[in-house]
Amino acid sequence: MVNDKKNTSGNKRRDVSLLLVLFGIIILVNFIGSFYFKRFDLTSEKRYTLAESTKKLLSELNEEVLFKVYLNGNFNPDFTRLKNETKEILDEFRAYSDNQVQYEFITPGEGLAPAEKENIERQLSEKGLIPEQIVQKQADKTLETVIWPGAIASFKGKEAVWQIFKRQLGVSAEECINNSVEELEYSLTTTIRKLQRDKKLEVTFIEGHQELDTLHQYDFMRALSEYYNVNRTPILGKLAALKGSDAIIINRPDTTINDRDRFIIDQYIMSGGKVLWLIDPVYINRDTFNIKGYTLGLTRNTGVEEMLFKYGVRLNPLLIQDFQCAQVPINVGFKGSPNFKFFPWVYSPLVMPDLDHPIVKNLDLIKFDFASTLDTVTAKGIKKTILLRSSKTSKAQPTPARIFVGSALYPQKESQFHNPYLSIACLLEGEFSSFVEYRLPSALLRDTTFKYIDKGKRTKMIIVADGDVGKNDFDRSSGRFYPLGYDKYSRQAYANKTFLLNCVNYLLDDEGLLQLRSREVKLRQLDKKKIALQRTKWQMTNVVLPLALVIVLGIISFYLRKRKYTS
Repeated sequence: MVNDKKNTSGNKRRDVSLLLVLFGIIILVNFIGSFYFKRFDLTSEKRYTLAESTKKLLSELNEEVLFKVYLNGNFNPDFTRLKNETKEILDEFRAYSDNQVQYEFITPGEGLAPAEKENIERQLSEKGLIPEQIVQKQADKTLETVIWPGAIASFKGKEAVWQIFKRQLGVSAEECINNSVEELEYSLTTTIRKLQRDKKLEVTFIEGHQELDTLHQYDFMRALSEYYNVNRTPILGKLAALKGSDAIIINRPDTTINDRDRFIIDQYIMSGGKVLWLIDPVYINRDTFNIKGYTLGLTRNTGVEEMLFKYGVRLNPLLIQDFQCAQVPINVGFKGSPNFKFFPWVYSPLVMPDLDHPIVKNLDLIKFDFASTLDTVTAKGIKKTILLRSSKTSKAQPTPARIFVGSALYPQKESQFHNPYLSIACLLEGEFSSFVEYRLPSALLRDTTFKYIDKGKRTKMIIVADGDVGKNDFDRSSGRFYPLGYDKYSRQAYANKTFLLNCVNYLLDDEGLLQLRSREVKLRQLDKKKIALQRTKWQMTNVVLPLALVIVLGIISFYLRKRKYTS
């Protein structure tokens, strides 16, 4: 009996000692950890690992950035997930910025009278936040709620809007949520960059040669204006027309660019200027095609072909036909009884990037219309990278070419597409030589204000053999702009806009933005079809099985104890 008491007392002292040691270790680890910062990301796609460019941006913050997040309230599961992901990314930003990023979640107008709530919402709208209407179906009723899925960021007396949820035309709400989650780090970082930036870089769209009009470049220009100052400038032979432009975009010129304008563009490049060329080597009369259903594809001479050849690329007046293509609606009904059906349209290639380059990494399909091909040619000291190619089932049609929409009615054989991987877009980097090469016209030789440069500074340019890649549709009857890359027939959104934004970001050395935009976050969403079919099974698994296990374990434990103490 005495020995039992001694053993019990010894066990207690040992347990207390172990507990004290454990507490001491925990306190010591926390004390040491307070001097070091380390976070562990166990997700397969490193969802919670910030890009190095983001970490650098946050470490350099010298004043607090406050986010007032209006994505708050009782939402459906999709928006609740977006809210939780938003909070987690803000926590990451706060940790890496040494608490310079702060936030608060606010329910707009909560507890206020209707008139005051309406006034708050009007102020949010005037600041640029876009509301979203949520429809929630319940057993006996349908609830409609207006939420404000965005935030207002303030820094050094300046404000910027962070639109957390972005609605995409023709894309389901669930997909929009997924895309918004993928872009959280990118959009949040972009918001902070906007607040920090004192002066935006200048991006100039060239005019004066019947380039694509403003209506059909609207979405491209609008997207660029979030990061840069965007303007449209006709050169008109003025030597200083491109002065101050950090990059220029030449988007589908329809007439020949004259000698003087070409020389000015050339000398702009020699001075280190960056250029995005969106050129159609083949002329298609789209009005004739849309009205009559047929047209001719003819070789187009814009005057830039010789320049590009000198820089390292040859544009080919060929039309790509691709078995991997978009569809076109064709009326197969009788007169007075239209019946539109969709057929593959080989002149609209759908290109899936296959290169691990920041410009095209992780991009979805990109849609082209009447695209042509290009080849690289010898240009000393120039690095050439093919960014986009057609699929393995493609072919090239020489010009002149008769294009008839009715040809889509005839089934295509995959075996006929025997010219795989035709190049469509190319990146050139290096020190370019002037295409003029001492062949200046006398008008420029007599111009004392013109300073000729034969060998240029190191720069880069991107050439795309299709001008429609940067064109958005516009409905004149309703005044509605369609997003760039959106196919109004199939209601499918393609990655045209992201590709072009990546091009400009790369030209202007915004590779931090490229890293963020190219990241992919995989959301493990529930399979709705399986939920419906296996609802009872999983309810039993999650509710009844745990209870049954507890009961079984209790019975086993009871019998074990009974046998132990009765033996």
